Amino acid sequence: MTYLEAVNRVLVRLREEEVTTVNQNSYSKLIGTFVNDAKRMVEDAWDWSSLRTTITVTTQADVFSYNLIGANSSFKTLNVLNDTKNCFMEHIPAFEMSNQYLIQPVVEGSPTQYTWNGFTAEGNAIVDVYPKPNAVEYLRFNLVQRRDEYTNDADVFYVPTQAVIQLAQGFAMEERGETGGQTSGAMIQLGRSTLADAIAFDVARFPTEFIWRDV
Repeated sequence: MTYLEAVNRVLVRLREEEVTTVNQNSYSKLIGTFVNDAKRMVEDAWDWSSLRTTITVTTQADVFSYNLIGANSSFKTLNVLNDTKNCFMEHIPAFEMSNQYLIQPVVEGSPTQYTWNGFTAEGNAIVDVYPKPNAVEYLRFNLVQRRDEYTNDADVFYVPTQAVIQLAQGFAMEERGETGGQTSGAMIQLGRSTLADAIAFDVARFPTEFIWRDV
């Protein structure tokens, strides 16, 4: 479902005319804001399988800092692997990375540790790795990448849209009062219930993630 389709679904539920673009009028823009608010709530509720992605970084000799193109400020790290050496990489605090590069003698070799170091002007995450690479290797960053706020009519949802629509409708009802005999609180609760069911279905795809392992 697209951003425009979701906005129109909410408008129909509110007994309003559908639009051909989200920015068609002030009310459709408002509904678009509510849809984005609901999308963020749904995306933040769980590490959805549809939002999981892998970004591969190719190291270069003598370069220890890399940009993860496509990893914005809303990402979550699942795990990081050195695909060349077939091992998981360890996350370390920024002060430890600074100690290893600025205070201790720098070690060169195959990266086994990483830490996040802010974002580029374009909004991509920056990662530092250690030891300092001395060859071409491939690092795999498995992430949950939550989407930026939607602005284009054709932007596509990657999370359950029914929960998004119900929550957005509840926000709209709260803004203007009751609609069709339902209160905003009841609609928001319905959206939360739909969201909980969707999470339960998606969680079933990853049963081992809820098993504690001492590694």
